[in-house]
Amino acid sequence: MPLVTLSDVVVPEIFTIYIVENSLISTALYRSGVIGRNAVIESQIQAGAESFTVPVWNDLDETVEPNISTDVAADLATPNGINAYSMTVRKSFVNNFWAEMSFASELAGSSALARIQSRVQAYWDIQLEYRLINSLLGCMKSNIANNASDMVVDISAATSGAPITINGTVYDAPTFNRNAVIDAASTMGDRAQDLTALAMHSSVYRTAQKNNEIEFIRDSDNNIIFATYAGLPVIQDDNLTTGVTGQYITILMGGGAVGFAIAPPRTGYGTELFRVPASGNGAGQTQLFNRFNVGLHPLGFSFTSASVAGPSPIKAELALAANWNRVATQRKSVPLAFLLTK
Repeated sequence: MPLVTLSDVVVPEIFTIYIVENSLISTALYRSGVIGRNAVIESQIQAGAESFTVPVWNDLDETVEPNISTDVAADLATPNGINAYSMTVRKSFVNNFWAEMSFASELAGSSALARIQSRVQAYWDIQLEYRLINSLLGCMKSNIANNASDMVVDISAATSGAPITINGTVYDAPTFNRNAVIDAASTMGDRAQDLTALAMHSSVYRTAQKNNEIEFIRDSDNNIIFATYAGLPVIQDDNLTTGVTGQYITILMGGGAVGFAIAPPRTGYGTELFRVPASGNGAGQTQLFNRFNVGLHPLGFSFTSASVAGPSPIKAELALAANWNRVATQRKSVPLAFLLTK
């Protein structure tokens, strides 16, 4: 009978590739299509430095009228140009490790290490989703602080005694409703059509269901039934809270609003198995290490690193307004909108 070795449970190179290749197949908001693999971020994610700059071309100036042609040789047209802005992307260098005591697995009759490795992908999916949501929260807070909330509709403080009026609609309650979604989408102006999905907390989803506003349709192959709201596919995610008691964030998103890249470290090992034979008074211990470089960045914003204590931002730092600054020259260039309700 062939020996069963550690490499039969986890093959480090294959294990790392598996997580990298499957990192977009994950929890609800994270797999929504709002995230897109970004070639520039991917090219930099294993390079040196904590951050890097991504240049972005602006569109041609649509306010400039075309020239009116003449037959006068001396009439010379004035050329127009194009300009650009740049985004600063902060890398995150993340790792974790898990250990199993061999004697514990012996007594249990099954391998703790095998169970650990089967859950590592799910662990990273959840961690990346936390980082994504906190990044979006940070961008929203920055928008409130620096851009007059032009991406945000907030009715969370609305009451019958202190109603809030937005675009002619009077909100006398802080609960989620269709008018508020329309007002949030309208912050995109005539580019509201770029919004392709809507992410909400399950409590908000329940409210929409009670209002009979959730519709179910089949995909183009007539196989999968999925929920929609106002024509937009719905993503449920219970991480969509703001930290304020009872306050929920609903995010309207366009495809590719967030750039993404993940890769193992350029030096060292993405996955590493380490054996401590003396541990457990000689019974032994096995440790599984997992390491990644991650770029997860809402496009149109720069990460300022104004309030980051370590080599990489932690979740709480990603959610700080001070660490984000919108650099896109037009609000419409950022296909994100936020709705705050209770």
